[in-house]
Amino acid sequence: MTIVKGFMQMSGSIKGVSFYTRRGSDKVIMRTKGGPKKNHIENSPKFEKSRKNQCEFGGSARFGSLSRHAFGGLHRLADYNLTPVLIGIGKNLMKLDTTGEVGKRSLKLSVFKEALEGFNFNRINPFTSVLRVSPSWEIDREKLEAVVTIPRINTEIDLQNFQQLPFFRLIVVIGTVSDMVYNPIKNNYLPMVLELNGVSQTHTGEWNTTKSILPEQTLTIKLPESRIPFLTEDVTVLLSMAVEFGNFGFTGEPVEVKYAGCGKVVAVK
Repeated sequence: MTIVKGFMQMSGSIKGVSFYTRRGSDKVIMRTKGGPKKNHIENSPKFEKSRKNQCEFGGSARFGSLSRHAFGGLHRLADYNLTPVLIGIGKNLMKLDTTGEVGKRSLKLSVFKEALEGFNFNRINPFTSVLRVSPSWEIDREKLEAVVTIPRINTEIDLQNFQQLPFFRLIVVIGTVSDMVYNPIKNNYLPMVLELNGVSQTHTGEWNTTKSILPEQTLTIKLPESRIPFLTEDVTVLLSMAVEFGNFGFTGEPVEVKYAGCGKVVAVK
């Protein structure tokens, strides 16, 4: 992969060379086509190390995808591509398994919960700079429940309306992510607790004007009770929060604006 600098600004392909861009970056990336044959990679001893790395990458990619599910859709507010960052976190978690064989190392977020605690979905306008009050929370793992208290909000002081939009709302999500382990039968990484992997419950608040005062509010959010019997120590509970801004829709009602907001994983348990 090559990053193109200077006067060239293009996308598409030219004689085996592809040009493309990524959201959150103003750089044009150049990639050449071709490479070893698929059958060669899958069977040749020369590519044994590559196969092991590919297997671990697949596990990390699945971890990244299902972590986004645990965010309850809040990744839509991100101002950069979360997926490669989450995949990188998954790969680093695998490296912390010092006893497993490369290609079969476990990915255990439950042991290193701090890997996602405080994870920001935004780099330009992070959550704590937009919402300038400090919510408090308690997570009850056994009940898969969280109680969140949001202090009084005076939008003139406590809200950075960085796109100058007329509406905003608060969103809270509780979600779960299971540890991942290598399955030799499937030759793939699978969640230890499928029923609680990438599961989430979202509370979306009402739209408020960006020139208002909101009283203190406390809300309870929980996953369905039917999920509780599946809870083990191999499952990590995430609590995420977001501010989303909106504008007038065609009918005069508030509607969300793409990428107008910010979010963060505020607690992990």
